[in-house]
Amino acid sequence: MSDQFKKVMEKETILNVGFDDTDSPKGMCTTFLAYKIVDLLQKQKTEFLDFPRLIRFNPNIPWKTRGNGAVSFKIKTKNPSKIKKQIKNLVSKYSDTENGANPGLVFFESDSIPSEFTKFSKLALWQLINRNNAKTFAKKNNLEIHFQGNGQGLVGAIGAIGYDFQDHTLELLSYRKKSKFGKERKLSTASVKQMQEKTSPNTFNSFDTKKGRVLITPHGPDPVFYGVRGENVDSLVYATKIIKTTEKLDGYMIFKSNQGTGDHLKNELTFENMKPYASGKISGIVSNTPKIVKGGHVFFKINSNNHEFWCAVYKPTGMTKVASNLLKGDKISVGGGVRKASKHFPRIINLEFINIVSLEKNTTLSNPQCNKCHKKMKSKGINQGFQCIRCGKKDSKKITTEIPRDIKQQLYLPKISAHRHLSRPLQRIRTINKSSKFDKSLSWFCVYGK
Repeated sequence: MSDQFKKVMEKETILNVGFDDTDSPKGMCTTFLAYKIVDLLQKQKTEFLDFPRLIRFNPNIPWKTRGNGAVSFKIKTKNPSKIKKQIKNLVSKYSDTENGANPGLVFFESDSIPSEFTKFSKLALWQLINRNNAKTFAKKNNLEIHFQGNGQGLVGAIGAIGYDFQDHTLELLSYRKKSKFGKERKLSTASVKQMQEKTSPNTFNSFDTKKGRVLITPHGPDPVFYGVRGENVDSLVYATKIIKTTEKLDGYMIFKSNQGTGDHLKNELTFENMKPYASGKISGIVSNTPKIVKGGHVFFKINSNNHEFWCAVYKPTGMTKVASNLLKGDKISVGGGVRKASKHFPRIINLEFINIVSLEKNTTLSNPQCNKCHKKMKSKGINQGFQCIRCGKKDSKKITTEIPRDIKQQLYLPKISAHRHLSRPLQRIRTINKSSKFDKSLSWFCVYGK
């Protein structure tokens, strides 16, 4: 073996891997594929430079499966070509292409991520990005890409590599053995409630105390048994020891994620960029009296920069009472996803939060009261004032009474069971998680014994 060849073999390459759209509504899961890849690579003593990343993109994309999540990871290797081949094989094996999955896989060899990636990723968070744009981006930046079907997965694959965390959470995903895929998940409701009590505020959105409902288990046939979201590794691993189930699980992996950050609603929506399926926020003034329609849903308009936008608040969010109590003139900020125009309505923002900046006074005019008789005076006719019919006392004008508002100047969020993956829960409103210590001892990854 020549010295030059030895040097090439000894040189370590930093490899970024991104993939998406390997699942379908009928099965499989992109995070489970990541779990299988990490299992293979760690057996080969591959060095991981950070947690695997689970990035949730725009939740309003109509063809998404479940949480619209893509995965990426960053490794150091002396044999990138061997690892690429192994990953390609696993992506083919664990992609549900028969049921509509359109997997995309991207390899990028570099320690630093160019700003073009970050810009692409930011757009994918709140807009609809055409898959052809992803293919053009890959060609322009000399990326090694592989895809099946229409290549829709390339959007998330590129975006997951380029995501720039300003805040993050961690999620521990626990996986089932293959023999249990598609079968009912059985776990102790009481243990999940206890887990939340013992680990909060370092975990969030695990149990709905009002409804007594478990929020950590998916309902589909995919390989995930449960997922616990939180702020640090120790709390998540501790949570697994509290949760009780009779099912023997395969293992778990902890992802660094943008879940619970509300990042998809940070962009300002305007008349120009409010395209169908976009996500974002808008500030303005309520410009009509809210309408309650069949089913208890509430619709109202907001005026922002001399443009009117329809907003919808649906019954399951638990925010309809707030929306129905808004008055013309209230200053608010709202966030949500843009619904495509229909026959009966123009584009509508389906709300995920309502932040009341200021409230108009709710006043009513009524006839003055006679101080002597304590009775309402009667009108004598237009512009003729008022008179007490008992004692004859007169008054010239109506009195203004302020009616207390049923809503306050504050932030209103959907009830916990209506939160999306990206929704920022109340307990995280003032929390910014900039760094999670990455432990190379693999406490973030575990395959249970047979």
